Amino acid sequence: MNILVTGGCGFIGTNFIRFLLNDKDFAGHIINVDSLTYAGNPENLVDITDNFGEKYTFIQADICDQEHMAQIFDDHEIDTVCHFAAESHVDRSIVAPDDFIQTNIVGTFNLLEISRNRKNQLSRFHHISTDEVYGSLGKDGFFYENTPYQPSSPYSASKASSDHLVRAYHTTYNLPVTISNCSNNYGPYQFPEKLIPLMILNAIAGKSLPVYGDGKNIRDWLYVKDHCSAVWEIIQHGKEGETYNIGGDCELENIRLVEMICDIIDETQVRRATGSCKDLITFVKDRPGHDRRYAIDASKLKNELGWSAKTTVETGIQTTVRWYLENKNWVNRVKSGAYREWIKQQYK
Repeated sequence: MNILVTGGCGFIGTNFIRFLLNDKDFAGHIINVDSLTYAGNPENLVDITDNFGEKYTFIQADICDQEHMAQIFDDHEIDTVCHFAAESHVDRSIVAPDDFIQTNIVGTFNLLEISRNRKNQLSRFHHISTDEVYGSLGKDGFFYENTPYQPSSPYSASKASSDHLVRAYHTTYNLPVTISNCSNNYGPYQFPEKLIPLMILNAIAGKSLPVYGDGKNIRDWLYVKDHCSAVWEIIQHGKEGETYNIGGDCELENIRLVEMICDIIDETQVRRATGSCKDLITFVKDRPGHDRRYAIDASKLKNELGWSAKTTVETGIQTTVRWYLENKNWVNRVKSGAYREWIKQQYK
């Protein structure tokens, strides 16, 4: 298999590439395509290039550039697509939705068109999406694969649109697609603007821990390695044309999650003389269209493919906090933007 991984220098893409290449049974070749926007960091995979050169190729390219992407498909005889590339931060989509429409909708359309024209060589087009396309839940109930879409932000609307395009290409052109809608991911290499790394790094630095609204918005948290294992299972064994929800079976209020992070950091004694990290929690004005609750029912994935999340949130958060503590150089380069200069030098 020659697997095209789009957005492979981002958070989940990085972890997926590492997951595959560290699997002794994986015998394929990964072609990682990333346009290296602000959250795409090829430094995440420097050791992969060194250790798995015969199984891994990186190409800087924009999925919106149809001509370049078509050339990549042909040059590398792509037979499998795993499509992670997306603009993904809700707050950014509220302020500037343009990039979300371009990348998430137009970029996905380009990949589908290229794949349609090479359908005979393609065994699978897997599209990664989000539970945010379903909108907001009340106190009870879950998101199922047939839950009607009701996106609340420009980000989730752009992902909902791309999901519909992928389904349409299966129905109209018989493209061998699968889709997965996952809950909130966390783990190593996540860009510091997202909730969990933001709270970890602010707490370590003694900075304010901003929590939207009353902090009682609920999310289902999924450790990124569990997500990667689910995606690979779907690519290998999922039924064409089907959607699979991927969840961590772990609902937490945002405030409880932040308090859990504070407890772990307090135990490490990172802030020995300055009191508990919980003293830094500050409630701020809620963001527009903030969905109240997400909760995934992943029973279809469990019943049909035998997958379930293996990492408890307690273990996952501890592992994640430890990773950020042990990788301060990476954190400092990302936060300062210094890695952008590294990219310029490497990919002139």
